[in-house]
Amino acid sequence: MPRKVFNSTRIAKKLPALSKRYLTNKVDSGNWIINVAGMMFRMGVIFPDVLGSAKDAYNHSITNNLSSSVLRFYQRMSRRVQFTSAFFRELVREDSCHYLFYSLIYLYVAPITLVLLPITLFAILHAASYSLTLLDALGQNAWWGARLLISIVEFQSRNILRLAAFTEIMLMPMTIILILMGKAGLLTPFIYYHFLVQRYSSRRNPYTRNMFHELRVLLEAAAAKPSMPGILKQLLLRVVSISCKLAPPQVAQQ
Repeated sequence: MPRKVFNSTRIAKKLPALSKRYLTNKVDSGNWIINVAGMMFRMGVIFPDVLGSAKDAYNHSITNNLSSSVLRFYQRMSRRVQFTSAFFRELVREDSCHYLFYSLIYLYVAPITLVLLPITLFAILHAASYSLTLLDALGQNAWWGARLLISIVEFQSRNILRLAAFTEIMLMPMTIILILMGKAGLLTPFIYYHFLVQRYSSRRNPYTRNMFHELRVLLEAAAAKPSMPGILKQLLLRVVSISCKLAPPQVAQQ
C-alpha cells in the first residue's frame, strides 16, 4: 500500500511536466487523444454490448479518423498554404489528405469492419510514438509495462504498415461487391481507385506500392505452377495485367 501511495505521489509530481508537454505540443497532444478515442470507438464495433450500438461506433470511428487526418494535415500544411496549382499538387500527395478522402468515401457507405483496420493500425502507430514522449515526461523508468508494449509496436511497425497496405488493396474489389449487394453507390469504386492511386504514389509511405509488387510476384508465381488449371492461370494473369494497366507511372522518390 505505501508503495502505491509513493507511485501515485511521484506521478502527481510529474503532472506539471505533462501539462507543459501538452501546452508546447497542442497539435500532437490533441492528435494523441483523438487516436486513443478512435481505438475505443473501434472496440465498440467489435464489442457493441460494451460501448453501445455497433453502427454508431463505426460512424464515430470514421469521423474520428477524419478529425485526426484534418489535424495532421493542418500540422504539415498550414504554414505553406498558397492558392496555386503547385500547392494543390503538394496537398494531394500528403498521406493525411489521402486518409481524409478515405474517411469521406466510407462515411456514406454501409458499415464494413475491414474498413476500420487500416485506420486502426495507423492510430496504434501514431499513439504509440507519442505515448513514449508522454512517458518520458513522467520519467525514464515510469510505466515499464506500457514501454514494453510500445517497443513491441515499434518492432512490428513494418509488418503493421504492410498489413495496412494489403487491406487498402483488398478493399478495392470489396467496394465492387458492395455495389452488387446494394450497399454502395456506383461511383464508390472509381473514387476509391483514385485514393489507391494516391497511396501507390505516396512519397512518405512506399508500402502500398511495395505490396502491389509483392502481390504481382505472388500471382505470377502461382500462375506459373504446372499444376495450376488453365482457366485459373488465365484469370490470375488477367488480374495482373489489369492492375499493371491501371497503375500510375512510377514516381521518383525524394
